[in-house]
Amino acid sequence: MFLVFSYIFWAMSNYPSYLALYETGQLKDRVEKAVSMLEDCSVCPNNCGINRLNDNRAFCKVGRYVRVASYFPHRGEEFPIRGYRGSGTIFFSYCNMRCVYCQNFEVSQLGEGEEVTSKELADIMLSLQKAGCHNINFVSPSHVVPQILEAVYTAVEKGLKIPLVYNTSSFDSLESLKLLDGVIDIYLPDVKYLNDKYGKEFSMVDNYSKTAKIAIREMYRQVGDLVTDEKGIARKGLLVRHLVLPNDISTTKETIRFLREVSPNMAVNIMNQYFPTYKAYKYPLINRRTNYKEYEEAVSFAKDLGLRIVGG
Repeated sequence: MFLVFSYIFWAMSNYPSYLALYETGQLKDRVEKAVSMLEDCSVCPNNCGINRLNDNRAFCKVGRYVRVASYFPHRGEEFPIRGYRGSGTIFFSYCNMRCVYCQNFEVSQLGEGEEVTSKELADIMLSLQKAGCHNINFVSPSHVVPQILEAVYTAVEKGLKIPLVYNTSSFDSLESLKLLDGVIDIYLPDVKYLNDKYGKEFSMVDNYSKTAKIAIREMYRQVGDLVTDEKGIARKGLLVRHLVLPNDISTTKETIRFLREVSPNMAVNIMNQYFPTYKAYKYPLINRRTNYKEYEEAVSFAKDLGLRIVGG
């Protein structure tokens, strides 16, 4: 019993959790396993099978090194994420999806940004920590998990000690997510729709619904419900985003029911900022803004099921 309490105290004193993994050597093992996935790429559900260690590129258009579009203390995220000093947000270029309505398409589809090494990425993290950010927030990370783990390891050696946020589309490999167990403190996934037909038509990927459900359940297994400190700032847990699309393309009620099944205390941000951009004009069902009625019905349904609504 003494050993159990000693370990709990040691783990708590090594918060965030990746510090404990670093001390035990497990973080280094995770890095090595993740990097090996690049050789016959299975980092994300697209499973392209190319050798990214040789800088080959396929669906995500990223080879051995990541591209970073921008990084800064983000003050536009949900309050538990941004807090009072901002979230240290790193926007990765390109994506493992091809959403035709992407509101950030210049980065996700056109690849705006500059290529950086893992050491340079580590230095970016440390600069955001020095700026006073509450956390490091990886945006669109699903296709660059190995490079992120490499950079985290280097950053920890240099003094990184704030929580990590994994800000994703939910199109994540279960194997990659398992490598992040104990590394990521806060998961911030966006569940787009629970309909594979829509996933294919509007995001150009197969099996989005099944993949997203598996990913959300794994994220919840790792970190549980959202936990905040006495100031309301996220310390650990899962916060799910859901963008309401017009004409119920977002399958909102089905999505909310699923989240309720995962946890009756699920924290959810139901978002209403959709507007047609990029290639959305080609698709009549999404070539308009979400209207007030559609959004209010979504929020009311989530509240009726007892979910924890977190605003932007």
